[in-house]
Amino acid sequence: MLQTSNDRRWGHLLAERWSHEPGDLPPQLPRDTEIAILLRGSSVVDREGAGMRQRTFGRKGTVWLCPAGIREDFIRVENQMQECLHLFLPGKPFDDTMLRDLDIDPSGISIRYETIDQDMFIEHVADRILKELEQETSTGRLLIESLGRALSAHLVHTYSATAVRLRQTNAGQRPLDAKRLSRVTEFIEASVEREFTVKDLASVACMSPAHFSRSFKAATGSAPHEYVSRQRLDLAKRLLSTSDRPLVDIAYAAGFSSQANFNRAFRKAVGTTPSLYRAQKGRD
Repeated sequence: MLQTSNDRRWGHLLAERWSHEPGDLPPQLPRDTEIAILLRGSSVVDREGAGMRQRTFGRKGTVWLCPAGIREDFIRVENQMQECLHLFLPGKPFDDTMLRDLDIDPSGISIRYETIDQDMFIEHVADRILKELEQETSTGRLLIESLGRALSAHLVHTYSATAVRLRQTNAGQRPLDAKRLSRVTEFIEASVEREFTVKDLASVACMSPAHFSRSFKAATGSAPHEYVSRQRLDLAKRLLSTSDRPLVDIAYAAGFSSQANFNRAFRKAVGTTPSLYRAQKGRD
């Protein structure tokens, strides 16, 4: 394994970067829906699951989809796969997406066991997840939650074994009204130092997470994670300027899992390190 998101406390998906050597992989019965995207290298992959045998020439962008509960009896990698991103969607958030955002009973849905030559939407989501994995942001958990929901919905739309009739609604395209927007922004201001989810914000607005995210962006011009990111950057600046709290405490207050990641993100946003920013403000 090259990298994992285990230490990030992401609630809606797990991401792992792997390099696979040629050979056979052990049989597996995944509890989560797995999406594997080849990032670098090429290889013939032979696999068997759900009573189907699939032999594929994998290249950059090839996707292997294995739904939760489908036993893979055989997987053979014929050439080295230099870099492969594995995304795991837990059952509960996956079901929650279908029930709340799509108005679909998950018991009537099954995702296909499938190899996909290219899927631009999955590639886009994978790219954003990789960037967050490599350089943590203050609102990474909010971003990953939204990406996990979007990816779940895409799988239902595109790779369901049965036809899916989606609820038609334009409610999520309208901006949040002033009263709901005020409640949400007040909640963010009061909770900026603690962890919360897009689902929490949607509950404040009495909406589903997906519809809330679209309505919030229509009202503010920013996705929820972008708005909260600015609030947390302002918080970090304020704490650095007016308090003597240790940098590691400020890092956690601003939503980071480590001081090192906070230092990196702060410097990228502000142009200087937290320590130098604090020293400069102390002289002003």
